[in-house]
Amino acid sequence: MNYKEAYLNATEKLTRAGICEAKLDARLLLEYVCGTDHSVLLTHPDRELTDDEEKSYESAISRRSSREPVAYILGTWDFMGLSFKVTGDVLIPEQDSEFLVEEALRHCEDGMKVMDLCTGSGCIGLSILKFTNDTSAVCTDISEAALSVAKENAKKLELDDRVSFLKTDLFPGDNKEKFDIIVSNPPYIRSDVIQTLEPEVRDFEPRLALDGSEDGLVFYRRIADTAPLFLYSSGYLIMEIGYDQAEAVKGIFEKKGCYHAVEVIKDFSGNDRVIKACFY
Repeated sequence: MNYKEAYLNATEKLTRAGICEAKLDARLLLEYVCGTDHSVLLTHPDRELTDDEEKSYESAISRRSSREPVAYILGTWDFMGLSFKVTGDVLIPEQDSEFLVEEALRHCEDGMKVMDLCTGSGCIGLSILKFTNDTSAVCTDISEAALSVAKENAKKLELDDRVSFLKTDLFPGDNKEKFDIIVSNPPYIRSDVIQTLEPEVRDFEPRLALDGSEDGLVFYRRIADTAPLFLYSSGYLIMEIGYDQAEAVKGIFEKKGCYHAVEVIKDFSGNDRVIKACFY
């Protein structure tokens, strides 16, 4: 089977499986299996696949047909122009979360200290470090498996000397260290909504990183309560939120009385995506 035939057959299978971006996914998986780039389909469509490539491609397409996300099949995913290892133990880095990183970078000066709560793959905290100088970070997660992935990403990005990882439920057990910025993409989906999500999310991404309890707000309350113990005066707390949670989360911070300049940032689609608060 040649390159173009393999691609067309795979596209048809993925389309029948209900994959919206069947053409893109078929191409990405073919390039992954064959070690090629996007130009090969146009310049060498008659390139013959080896037997091993055919088998690997069939396996990859079968996995995608079962709605396993492309990122988990590839094992890596791009975020902020960087490549991150991903496994089923971490959320797949999404473009929406880049708004969180970009907002943090607006306030992050050289030499500052950052804490990344619910770090997952480490994509948020490590991206901030990669695009700043002499900054350091503490990244926390309750999942040992997620922290293992984050540590690999830190080493891959040559940032392991500027970051430490801690297995804990949000914050460390003591508040001996203060930070200039705390960032987080916490679990914020209501428990009763998870079963209605797309299979790629519902069946494959870690529920631990999705479930924000009954109203989806429990982590925001916990973070708002405890962050003042870990923030310098005039430090920032910057978090991702669900598209319909801005008013509720904003209310949580405003009622605390220790935050000011509470602001909601929209994404490219016009949805509320990031909330920012400054600690007095």
